[in-house]
Amino acid sequence: MTFSYVHGDRMPLPDDGSFAEFLDPSVSAVVSVDMHRGHLEDSPECPCPAPRARTIVAPIDGFHEQARKLGVRVIHVRSVLRAGGEDDTRGHLSAWRLTFPRFVGDIPNAAEHALEGSRWTEFATRVEPEDLIVSGKKRLSPFFATDLEMLLRNLRVRTVVLNGGMTDCCIINAAFDAANRDFRVVVPLDLVAGTSDELEDAALKMISIHLGVVIDSEELTEAWQAARQPT
Repeated sequence: MTFSYVHGDRMPLPDDGSFAEFLDPSVSAVVSVDMHRGHLEDSPECPCPAPRARTIVAPIDGFHEQARKLGVRVIHVRSVLRAGGEDDTRGHLSAWRLTFPRFVGDIPNAAEHALEGSRWTEFATRVEPEDLIVSGKKRLSPFFATDLEMLLRNLRVRTVVLNGGMTDCCIINAAFDAANRDFRVVVPLDLVAGTSDELEDAALKMISIHLGVVIDSEELTEAWQAARQPT
């Protein structure tokens, strides 16, 4: 029996086959969102710091390794803006650049976030040769202005497993866009990190009742392993 979380409560998934696709490694891909230095470097120069996400780098690397061994593709998505700022700071300014500082305070190096060719686009998580990379995320959703959907369709993927940061921002946007495209959505709650405990909890609750399955990563890999066992 596999358990997931519904509005924060741990409950068994129905065993009538209705959730089989969510747990099927043969139609799944891991989509890791924005685990790059522009969010994760422990430096005053970090242009869009997500310090809570630093704690999930090692767990995500371990999960990705298990996914690869079970034949589940790993896709790394990163934000990349044209070096001249035409996609954002010298064009139509992203909304988060106006709203987020009202909550967290001034971000001194924010204009450098995700600029093409900068160190801020380098991954903090491990990328293996067999992994796939989607660059060019320019707003909150990894589906917007990228070829992520085309890649998933060409891989015959039906289920996306989301990890990364931030839960209440890019992860929930990814979950909405994936569900609206009729992908099954799975979010391992120990592999995402939010702006705060409160916002992370709210985002996961919304995902669990509207968009997909919120689950412990160990529970998911056990389900994948069981599915890969010969019958």
